Amino acid sequence: MKYLSVTETAERWGISTRRIQILCKEDRIPGAIRIGRTWAIPDDEPKPADARIKSGKYIKNADEHGVR
Repeated sequence: MKYLSVTETAERWGISTRRIQILCKEDRIPGAIRIGRTWAIPDDEPKPADARIKSGKYIKNADEHGVR
């Protein structure tokens, strides 16, 4: 299995390296392993869904509240 660094994964997924580190620490990336102080992420692992955003509820009600 091939592994990517945090930096390589961040570039691939279009998010910050710090966010990748947080996802790894929270066990949100299956197969991610810690090697010393560095994380290794499987290259075939998809980007996890953002748990900070609810499934469309906010967007669905945005028009009712005048939010764009």
